[in-house]
Amino acid sequence: MPAFVTLDSVSVRLPDGRSLFDTLTLALGPERTGLVGRNGTGKSTLLKLISGEVAPSAGAVSVSCRLGVLRQAYGAQETAADLCGCADDLARLARIEAGEGSEDDFALADWDLEARLASALADVGLPGLDLQRPAASLSGGQTTRAALAGLIALKPDLLLLDEPTNHLDAEARAMVAELIGGWKGGALVVSHDRELLRRMDRIVELSGLGARVYGGGYDLYAQRKAEEEAAAARDLAEAERAVDRIGREAQALRERKARKDAAGKQFAAKRSEPKILLGAMAERAENSGGRGEKLAQKLAAEAEGRLSEAQGRVERLRRLAFDLPTSGLPAGKTLLNFEGVSFGYPGAPPLFAGLDLRLAGPERVAVTGPNGGGKSTLIRLAVGELEPSSGLIVRAGAAALLDQQVSMLREDETLVEAFRRLNPQASENAARAALARFLFRNVAADKRVSALSGGERLRAGLACVLMGDEPPQLLILDEPTNHLDLDSVTAVEAALSGYDGAILVVSHDRDFLAAIGVEREVRVGAL
Repeated sequence: MPAFVTLDSVSVRLPDGRSLFDTLTLALGPERTGLVGRNGTGKSTLLKLISGEVAPSAGAVSVSCRLGVLRQAYGAQETAADLCGCADDLARLARIEAGEGSEDDFALADWDLEARLASALADVGLPGLDLQRPAASLSGGQTTRAALAGLIALKPDLLLLDEPTNHLDAEARAMVAELIGGWKGGALVVSHDRELLRRMDRIVELSGLGARVYGGGYDLYAQRKAEEEAAAARDLAEAERAVDRIGREAQALRERKARKDAAGKQFAAKRSEPKILLGAMAERAENSGGRGEKLAQKLAAEAEGRLSEAQGRVERLRRLAFDLPTSGLPAGKTLLNFEGVSFGYPGAPPLFAGLDLRLAGPERVAVTGPNGGGKSTLIRLAVGELEPSSGLIVRAGAAALLDQQVSMLREDETLVEAFRRLNPQASENAARAALARFLFRNVAADKRVSALSGGERLRAGLACVLMGDEPPQLLILDEPTNHLDLDSVTAVEAALSGYDGAILVVSHDRDFLAAIGVEREVRVGAL
């Protein structure tokens, strides 16, 4: 079957002259493709190239199918029907039904659209949605669901989805994964949601070097990446041994030459051969030694090149793995205790009534539940930003909160400045060493917070909190993996796995919760 979309030697250059990717070649057909890669590699731009929103700097993009693009933004005057992408078609049917349809209306009418759309809305959990309802009145999750329902109803050949599960609760994420898993057409899905990526037929990893295709879903991709990481480590070890061996051989060659030179001088001093003969002998020895030295230099340069390449591969695949300072948390110490806690915002129904929650020792507890159910409110109660309407909250031990914006960091400061402000006893050298362990090495530690990506910002916050003189005994995280690429999520998981304190976390990411060792859940929801 011919490809739906073909990108042939496509290049994109940014206004500042930097290249996003060069000579990218990729074909998309009726399979489901997960698009992954570090933030900034151009995943969203690739979708815009296909949809025609962006033109390539070089190369060609060929599209021979009907596209369906997931909308995540809307105008102030738009309705749910606009979100579904069906407003014009529905208006056409309404005119025909009212007896006001034109010949064009009858020619263009999609007669069973209303039935297909109603079925799709039911599939995404929005049965009976008023399509004239203002889009602005829908929650983020409802907006995504409505847009997906419209795509399903319009039956495009290829879906283009950019982070379709962001900001969705666990139930909605599962629904989207199930929906795309059963999709019979083609789909290109940008996502870091591993459960969704497991539903893909293949994974395409985008980098500055181009697109690399891995057959199968996320688990096979992760396995292949782990194998590549192990191979890179082996290649590095082999390259280091080769450099060492060639260095020893070159040194031995120089020592042999030095001994021969010394012996030649002694020979010349003792013999009475003509000077011209002795000069010829010396020249032959010099030429032979020179050839040996040049060969040794060539071998050494080649070995150093292989070493540099191997080091680069390992650096690209490097993950956080180290020992963190101990939090000093005793096994049975109670850090947080909710006793019969109730809370509600003024003029709204209560979110909690009689809530009990105890967190003791190095437990890892997840707060789960539907969006709007009070998860972030529980976090604010836990850190003392809110006080309960009734009941008692006891807080003990040092705690640190990392919210989605990592607001403990100031936009105008560098990472070194942020670390030293939050850890006043730390010297500059200590701050740089701590940041380096979170992969902010050398000049990266001088980046300003305003220039950090979401993943870098969270890593920096973790470094400032966990590498201080007195790490907190309780770490509280609010949706830490939102907007992070897979590499950043893996790095954060590795860092938290090395933390010996307690964790209270709000997250819908089941893979993340499992990776950091969550032992139990507290589910909250509207009463």
